[in-house]
Formats: sequence, structure tokens, C-alpha cells
Amino acid sequence: MKTIAVIGSGTMGNGIAHTFAQYGFKVNLIDVNEEALSLAIDKIGKNLERQLNKGTITSIDVSNTLSNITLFTSIKQGVQAVELVVEAATENLSLKLEIFKELDKYAPKDAILASNTSSISITQIAAVTNRVAKVIGMHFMNPVPVMKLVEIIRGYGTDDQTTRTIMELAIKIEKVPVEVNDYPGFVANRILMPMINEAIYTLQEGVAGVKEIDTVMKLGMSHPMGPLQLADFIGLDVCLAILKVLQDGFGQPKYAPCPLLVNMVLANKKGVKSGEGFYNYAQGTKDPVVANKFS
Repeated sequence: MKTIAVIGSGTMGNGIAHTFAQYGFKVNLIDVNEEALSLAIDKIGKNLERQLNKGTITSIDVSNTLSNITLFTSIKQGVQAVELVVEAATENLSLKLEIFKELDKYAPKDAILASNTSSISITQIAAVTNRVAKVIGMHFMNPVPVMKLVEIIRGYGTDDQTTRTIMELAIKIEKVPVEVNDYPGFVANRILMPMINEAIYTLQEGVAGVKEIDTVMKLGMSHPMGPLQLADFIGLDVCLAILKVLQDGFGQPKYAPCPLLVNMVLANKKGVKSGEGFYNYAQGTKDPVVANKFS
């Protein structure tokens, strides 16, 4: 496998493109928005410079990584000669289904189609294609160039060869692949999102403040980041979307999103991406202060 297409140039998409390109793969980064592609290349360049300054890569690595990435605004053109496509679009079922219909139409018939979805059914995505056995989940963690884990989600019809190929590929880019089966939220978010949701309920009910909740989890449970700050980094809209998938998929009230989370998303307080969530990120994210709403 030498050539890979990545659909979507947002945080996850540019991180996935960066990682594959850094390990010598030719990457076609595809997004319908030219400005988004330009921002993605800028972000990749800045992240490479950060690695260079830390001494983990050389200037030649920076140049080679950037030269391995080609930009496209058309799925049809971007996937014509690839062996793997990794979809990293917004966590929206209808959008993903439309993308996979296009991918099935234009990508080579033997190409593997993967989704970076964090919760949506791989089986449901695969059902809109004519290559069910070659559809799989590759759930990278953010930030992709740094985080080692990749959840490899096997849909109901995903075959053994596809699974082995993707597991081996993840190892080649120095990730730790973990094979899981296709149930709502998989492993990571099935466990993580109820914890984040409970932390938000704890805040809503006045049990403790933002800093206090996060401090208890960091110092008491050895979490590197508290659940409320982590939610801000994931994106509160993404957390809400995943909780709805869990609630719909299992039909259990324990997955119902906290009303405070719903209201914050409606108010466009989505965390780092909007500049404010449980913390205010106007002054940067190194040591954010608690948002005025909760201080």
C-alpha cells in the first residue's frame, strides 16, 4: 500500500494525512472547501515545525512529508488511483453515507474504504457500498501525530484480509491498533462519553465547579486531563452527537445527554473550536481559565 486518500481536512483529517505522509505514503487530501485545504496544509506545516524544534524529525523529514501530500477538491479525482481511503468528515450519518456512495463509485474496486468515525456503525456505512467486506473503521485519537491508539472497527461484513491489512498498516505508522466489534461507541467512546456526561451533570447539579471536578479526576484517578477540559478539546458538539448515537443505539436512559451540554452546543459554546466551552480559550489553551458562566 503506497497511496492513500483522506476525506476531510479538519483536525482529524489533516492529522491523519500528516501521519501517513510522514511515514512515506503518498496522500491525497480531499476537501470541497479550498480554504479548508489551505488551512490544513498550514496546520500540518506548523505541527511539523513543532516536531522539528523538539528534535524528533529533521528538516528533510519536514520537506518530504509536505511533498507527499497532494490537495484535491473532488472525490472523483482524488480517489482514482488509491489503495485506501480514510474518511474523516463531520460526525454526521447522512453525510458519511453520501460520501461512501461516492467512494464506492469512484475508488478502485479493490481499494479498502475506512471511516474515522468515533461512534457511527461501520455496518450501516458499509451497507451503502458494493464492497461490504472492504469497509472498516479506523478511529484515530486526537492529536493524530502524537496519540498511539487506533481503534480498528470490524463491521458485520468486514472480512479477515481487510482487517489484517489495516492492523498491519497501523503498525507501519507506529500506532497501536486494537480490534473491536461494531457496536455503538465501540470501546473508547462507549466508556468515555458517559463519564464526560456524568461530569457535566455533576457541574449542572452544583456538586462542584469546573476546576474542582477536573482536579478530582486528574489527581484522584490519574487522568492527564479532566473530563470537562477533555470535552472542550473533543468538541462539545461531537460529544453530544456521540451520546445521541449511544442513546439511539442502546435505547437506555443512562446515555441521555445532559441538558447543560445540549444548551451549550445550542449557544455555540463548543469548546476549543469556538473559543469557549467549560473554559475560555481566548488567551490560548496552555492554561485556560474557567468560562465566566461557571466562575
